[in-house]
Amino acid sequence: MSIRQKYFADKAFYRRILAVMLPIMVQNAITNFVGLLDNIMVGRLGTLEMSGVAIINTLVSIYNGCIFGAVSGVGIFTVEYHGTGNEEGIRNSVRFKILFAAVLVALTELVFLTCGDFLIGLYLEGEGSPADAVQILVYGKQYLEIVMIGLVPYAFTQCFYSTLRECGRAVPPMVTGLIAMSVKVILNILLIFGNLGFPRLGVAGAAIAVVISRFAELAVIALWTKFHLRELPFMQGVFRSLKVPGALQLEMIRRAAPLMVNEALWTGGVAFMAQCYTTRELTAVAAVSISSTFYNLLSVTFIAAGIAIGILIGRQLGVRAFERAKEEARKMIVFTALIGAAVAVVFVGVAFAAPALYNVTAEVRRTARDMLLITALFLPVNSALICAYYVVRSGGKTVLTTFLDSGLMWLFQCVPAYVLSRFTEIRVIPLYFWVQFGMILKLAVNLYFVRRGDWVHSLVEEEAGG
Repeated sequence: MSIRQKYFADKAFYRRILAVMLPIMVQNAITNFVGLLDNIMVGRLGTLEMSGVAIINTLVSIYNGCIFGAVSGVGIFTVEYHGTGNEEGIRNSVRFKILFAAVLVALTELVFLTCGDFLIGLYLEGEGSPADAVQILVYGKQYLEIVMIGLVPYAFTQCFYSTLRECGRAVPPMVTGLIAMSVKVILNILLIFGNLGFPRLGVAGAAIAVVISRFAELAVIALWTKFHLRELPFMQGVFRSLKVPGALQLEMIRRAAPLMVNEALWTGGVAFMAQCYTTRELTAVAAVSISSTFYNLLSVTFIAAGIAIGILIGRQLGVRAFERAKEEARKMIVFTALIGAAVAVVFVGVAFAAPALYNVTAEVRRTARDMLLITALFLPVNSALICAYYVVRSGGKTVLTTFLDSGLMWLFQCVPAYVLSRFTEIRVIPLYFWVQFGMILKLAVNLYFVRRGDWVHSLVEEEAGG
């Protein structure tokens, strides 16, 4: 077999990926573009306001990761049930997603209510003015108290989104996301700066816009589903009861809990590393926010490819096309790595232009630029990692997935970040580089396990066999 045959596919193969990938990519691009606009608008208020909001968004991202991990973990069953035409199985998976999400909402609200000040304070220990740290805390608390309300609709919206995507309906979530994000942008313009006679609410206005857009998003996707039940037989009667067979609940928990833990550890790891950067410089909070916001926007291509790959390979596993799944996994990893390399070229240009959009200090702009350049350097590695994650996850090997994703992240990135930030005098940019370098080690381990093929099996067959 030639190198081209081994690592590259025909046009039909890439068309299949793009058919699933493009709607997801467009929706994520819309969401992240609005996130970018939010970031810039809050950044126009000043460094302290931006830092307060950035800290809360970092903490909320852990919650978002838990929701994503929970619904995606149960979604492994949804994909395979859809592949075999088991509509009752899909209904049970939707019900369990809702139950799982409700528990996560309650736990997160409790943590934020009781530990909010402490969590914000962890990011205010670096070099800088004590007065600035106090003001950042005030802005962070103000934003958190409002944005917490939006945690509820976000969770249930994700239950709808994941189910529709897993059952081949990726366009409705994309359109719904566009509507919700449009609402958010308009409200940001009106409420943050007080345009068209609205009060100038600053940080509070940004939080109110988030909450209203979350409820609008849930309302739109719920109504769309209600009016399209004939096209979605698996959603008919899904809310008549939230009862799920006990044995299936245990199996879903067994598969989904590790993925939820993985997402919690992963997003928690990102938050932990950000905290390590702030021990060097208090201004690193704003710089990390700028860097991560532009990363989120430009990485939508290979992240959407990863999600699409997980869905497509899951379908192959569901019908026991194991050899084809392994072959496609190899070609998909190469495909996403090339996408990452292309995005990296764009990222370099962004690194020099993006920081100027913010009303922050020159020091923050320089730090953000250097972080963006380092991020660009490792984008091909990062994109291949994302693909490998979805490949392993598609087979339901969730414990292995957790080890390969968040486990290796903590080992190769978080631990070095902690050691270097606490026991050396290293500055923030060299620290950021060595933390990103850990992804190379993580990728090497991931590719080893992908090649071994331990992830290749069918969950539907396993369930049928008891």
